[in-house]
Amino acid sequence: MALATDSQQQPPSPSGGDVACGVAGWSYPDWNGFVYPAGVKDRLRYVAFYVDVIEINMSFYRPPSAQTAASWEKRTRDLPGFFFTAKLHQDITHGGRLDRDIVDALKHGLEPLATAGRLRHLLAQFRYDFSVSPEAREHLRRIHAAFSDMANIVFEFRHSSWQSRDALDELAGMGATVAALDYPAGRSSFTADAPANGRPAYFRLHGRNKSAWYSRDAGRDDTYNYLYDEREIAGIVARARRIRAASSSLTIIANNHYQGK
Repeated sequence: MALATDSQQQPPSPSGGDVACGVAGWSYPDWNGFVYPAGVKDRLRYVAFYVDVIEINMSFYRPPSAQTAASWEKRTRDLPGFFFTAKLHQDITHGGRLDRDIVDALKHGLEPLATAGRLRHLLAQFRYDFSVSPEAREHLRRIHAAFSDMANIVFEFRHSSWQSRDALDELAGMGATVAALDYPAGRSSFTADAPANGRPAYFRLHGRNKSAWYSRDAGRDDTYNYLYDEREIAGIVARARRIRAASSSLTIIANNHYQGK
């Protein structure tokens, strides 16, 4: 990403059509000097100039306040076509709980973005051990019922059991999007590009740092420390085109975030 000062920035043209490209998060200390030059005061706005979409990561750890979300909306309001997506809280996806207090806190906090038409997707990212079961299916139905009035619901699976035709058909019937993933897949990993059938599609790029991905000693920065080369990018572009051909729109999120790679 090219560096520029706040005063030098000019809004670029959006990606165009119904393909939106963006990043996961924007508040990373390791982006200093790589993404953010010295003197940048508003990091959100700086990044938003260069992308079509930003995936809100902090909502995985704590719900934002409505005041904070309103500030995000205000600071990006003049950027044509720009929007947000947000991750659902870890209590829901990793703890298996859908308590009314966390649902209400998330919806209240994100409401300013939804009301302004700037919240397009809500992402539920599950752990590797979240596999198909009657209880898991019911949990997904409850998540969709709780949040689908606010934005399109995206489920990100890591376990291969979710790519069975039966599971994918049920999710399609629910009206949910199943995320396509680029990551270091193992033998039991989810690898399907679920047919969007004319609905919105979501494609997340986690990088391919296989040694760190499966290491218990690797930290977050190590796991997502990966720079795609030109050959890999060409393959991703071809895959994205196939996904887009079967969908109404495609959102692509780069999560190989270490040092803005």
